[in-house]
Amino acid sequence: MSSNNHSNGGRKRRRKDADGEGTKVGSCEVKTEPNKVVKEMITSLLLLEDQDKVDKEEWEKVVHQEKSNFETNHRKKTEAMVDYYSTVHNYYEGLDETDRLRRKRSRAAANSAVAAAASEIIEKSDNLEANKSSGGASVSHQRRLWVKDRSKAWWDECNSPEFPEEEFKKWFRMGKSTFELICDELNSVVAKEDTMLRAAIPVRQRVAVCIYRLATGEPLRLVSKRFGLGISTCHKLVLEVCAAIKTVLMPRYLQWPDEESLRRIQDEFESISGIPGVVGSMYTTHIPIIAPKISVAAYFNKRHTERNQKTSYSITVQGVVDPKGVFTDVCIGWPGSMPDDKVYYFTK
Repeated sequence: MSSNNHSNGGRKRRRKDADGEGTKVGSCEVKTEPNKVVKEMITSLLLLEDQDKVDKEEWEKVVHQEKSNFETNHRKKTEAMVDYYSTVHNYYEGLDETDRLRRKRSRAAANSAVAAAASEIIEKSDNLEANKSSGGASVSHQRRLWVKDRSKAWWDECNSPEFPEEEFKKWFRMGKSTFELICDELNSVVAKEDTMLRAAIPVRQRVAVCIYRLATGEPLRLVSKRFGLGISTCHKLVLEVCAAIKTVLMPRYLQWPDEESLRRIQDEFESISGIPGVVGSMYTTHIPIIAPKISVAAYFNKRHTERNQKTSYSITVQGVVDPKGVFTDVCIGWPGSMPDDKVYYFTK
């Protein structure tokens, strides 16, 4: 029994030793597994960081390449636009130079013709005087045509005293008495003297050209045919007479009423509308113009453009009339893009 006990005790000790060794091995394994996980996490983080760095470098390369392509395309477009502008500029410079040379040659030819004609007239005049002084036979003076022969039948008919009053109002938008008044008022300003080469256009015809053009709006080509004058002459007459009307007639007849007249106008407006304190009826309209060379956007008329489906530019005309329709104030020239309330604000 003692031997059996001894053997059993030995086996127990061996089992304990074995159990002790197993416990040690297990604890090492438990310690080893967390370290491995940490290493794997660190490795993964390093790999992710490297991948981010690689992606960032690739993205920077792409951005740099796109920026380089954009700058290259922009430079090419700029160079192309500069070349196109230079080509167009040179083309129009050539046209301007050609037009300038043509006008210069035309002026030179006209001056030569005038000088030759003047010399011929002087020579004929000298010969005529010489013949008269020597008692020889008189030489007939031939009249030279300095004005193109155009028909003035229409204007001669309108200018005759027998021309009907209603027809005159139809063409000129005013009666004969008003037309006569305008001619008398502007006579000293628009009248011209005769020259050696041609007779001056009468004051009545000068005023009539302007009034007819303003009243009917007909093109200058048709106006010139009616009055037997050149197109450029009619254009010049319209500008001269309009300037004379503004200088002479406007300060005299277009005046803001005095206190007494204002009270009378208020009473008349109140009797018509029942509204007290009204001193005038105001309206703003637009006059179409050709697109100006500067401040084009300011004169752009959006409403007319949308209505007519065509780009339109204009200036404003603000007028004030009394109960009889007589103008008491007018303001002309503000850009067409300005609203009516702003026109009133700047002119009140």
